[in-house]
Amino acid sequence: MTETAPETTEAAAGETVLRLRGVSKRFGGVRAVEEVDLDVFAGERRAVLGPNGAGKTTLFNLVAGDFRPTAGTIEILGEDMTNQPARRRTGLGLSRTYQKSRLFLGLTVEDNLYLAIIGREGGRLRPITSRKDAEFRERAREMAEKVWLGHQLKALVRSLSHGEQRQLELGLARVTNPEVMMLDEPASGLSRGEREQLTQLLLALDPAVTLILIEHDMDVALNVARRVTMMHDGKVIVEGTPAEIRKNDLVHDLYLGRAHRGD
Repeated sequence: MTETAPETTEAAAGETVLRLRGVSKRFGGVRAVEEVDLDVFAGERRAVLGPNGAGKTTLFNLVAGDFRPTAGTIEILGEDMTNQPARRRTGLGLSRTYQKSRLFLGLTVEDNLYLAIIGREGGRLRPITSRKDAEFRERAREMAEKVWLGHQLKALVRSLSHGEQRQLELGLARVTNPEVMMLDEPASGLSRGEREQLTQLLLALDPAVTLILIEHDMDVALNVARRVTMMHDGKVIVEGTPAEIRKNDLVHDLYLGRAHRGD
């Protein structure tokens, strides 16, 4: 892949949309995340990388409000969300996906997207449709087109391929018009062609949306991200641009392998 995300600098991005200070999480005697400081700026494309057990998904769960930190503070879009529930963070404009699918397999593509909008907008299902319902349905259909599922609107989600289900998950995260979107291993289980397609979808995101992704596929992560945070044993060990990450000896030894090193 030769296409890469547009360059985003802190000066150009300006506003800090996510700020973590001293964030830690313990499960009994296990330190899953330890004293993490992190700043992500508006419109940034950030990848959080590291091996299994590095603390990446736990960190996502802390930011999203699925877990509460043992220590530290979490600011989202300028507001202290450290002890606020997940719904408050969603209300601010945060959306996320999960490693394991949380789709409604017995419903259609359109219905899944429609329900995501209802959940974000505070609507409810009604036996008689209203003008707002029609608007929500139209938004759902438009998003299906954007993630290349327009031809599958009426298909049951269980009938979709794994790659198409991943596309739908991306659509669910986008359809709520988030300011910050967090994707947890969106390329997991995809074929090479599907990974390339996913990369194109991520590169086509609105530049105003801040994207943070966990990803094991280095081709996807380093083509989409403009800044990379590496974690190991619950700690941030390295930060830098994709080029710096490729050339970093510690990263090379621990994670990437010689094929990814820019020698």
